[in-house]
Amino acid sequence: MCPHQNGDSAAADKSEMVAVPLQNGHSNGVNGSSNGTQPIKKRGTTRAPDAHLKREPRNPYAARASDLISNISNFNIIESTLREGEQFANAFFDTKTKVAIAKALDAFGVEYIELTSPAASEQSRLDCETICKLGLRAKILTHIRCHMDDARIAVETGVDGVDVVIGTSSFLREFSHGKDMTYITKTAIEVIEFVKSKGIEVRFSSEDSFRSDLVDLLSIYQTVDKIGVNRVGIADTVGCANPRQVYDLVRTLRSVVSCDIEIHLHNDTGMAIANAYTALEAGATHIDTSVLGIGERVGITPLGGLVACLYAANPEYVKAKYNLAMLREIENLVAEAVEVNIPFMNPITGYCAFTHKAGIHAKAILNNPSTYEILKPEDFGLTRYVSIGHRLTGWNAVKSRVEQLGLALTDDEDVTAKIKELADVRTQSMDDVDTLLRVYHSGIQSGELAVGQKEALDRLLRRHKAEAQGRAASPSLERDD
Repeated sequence: MCPHQNGDSAAADKSEMVAVPLQNGHSNGVNGSSNGTQPIKKRGTTRAPDAHLKREPRNPYAARASDLISNISNFNIIESTLREGEQFANAFFDTKTKVAIAKALDAFGVEYIELTSPAASEQSRLDCETICKLGLRAKILTHIRCHMDDARIAVETGVDGVDVVIGTSSFLREFSHGKDMTYITKTAIEVIEFVKSKGIEVRFSSEDSFRSDLVDLLSIYQTVDKIGVNRVGIADTVGCANPRQVYDLVRTLRSVVSCDIEIHLHNDTGMAIANAYTALEAGATHIDTSVLGIGERVGITPLGGLVACLYAANPEYVKAKYNLAMLREIENLVAEAVEVNIPFMNPITGYCAFTHKAGIHAKAILNNPSTYEILKPEDFGLTRYVSIGHRLTGWNAVKSRVEQLGLALTDDEDVTAKIKELADVRTQSMDDVDTLLRVYHSGIQSGELAVGQKEALDRLLRRHKAEAQGRAASPSLERDD
């Protein structure tokens, strides 16, 4: 199914930008009580214990309009920074950091938070128990191997659900755990029934799904669906899948199971966000993410990127669902913890995400931001900027700054041309631009300068520079009483 069958800067200063006023808090509510007096209403989805016994027969020949199976406006995020993210090369989260990240994700509004297996280490177990006691609204999950020893440890931590995984591709069956599909199916049934007996959620996922045999996959998914698993999971473990393959597999799986479908997508080929969106279109219900996409190798679907993509599809749904203004805080928190910078091209929170430079763009943005923005910065607690001190600038950007400074200039091109001339030598800082605008305004008001008098403007600028240098060179005079 996968084509890869052989596969086993320094930013500019913000002070150089023009802050543009926004056109217009979102609160996601507070965590429930953790003292036991009030039950906490958890987010996420639920499945009745006997749901698998009440399945209605389906007509395989009935029309299936794609918009009827799409979950673009009906999805859940399983946030895996504290599980997949711990596998990032730089990651080390102590208990305090884990608690801070968990609380931030809960305040943002994710439905699930997935934690490292408590069987991984004693500290992992203690951290799992600590986070389970925080009283968060997000459901707390832990991720374990398909093994009874791991399951017994997991259910004692207080988690709301257990995510079970085992490799199903020929690569992993031969070179990882060495088990055949008969053993995998038998063990999966045993582990799932044990977890279900504890009254908590359980998900079963194959690993390396897109390099697994389709018949094997559908067989085991149907088996676990019949015994009442809450979700089945698909994992693009090596990041080899493309959107068409994702759609085909999820769409096929949607037609044979009645439970929810989760998908875990690695980003080795840069497809994770596109694949996540396509999976929802095909009927998936839950998407795994991590903050900044951190995880094994180059990581998985990034939370911010997925939110941006889904916001573009249905902004009102996403705004109502998540506290979007929290996103930058969460990303800064995680970036600091793993000692990385937020990339300049990061969706929403990247340095340049809402910065406009070209003159044509600036004019349109100032008239109507929707001309060049599909995301509204104010919905994320951010501000748009128009860069001005460069050779591509235009009068509309200059005029916006003139108005912010409270100056009175006509729509002539003299001052814009001067900025361009100076910017051909070096990019002008905002202070440089402001000085030029004030000198030009002062010259016009005093009569020393008229429109079109380039030499006069140059003379005024030289005089201003000399005066400024003189003031800087003059020592301060002290009174000697």
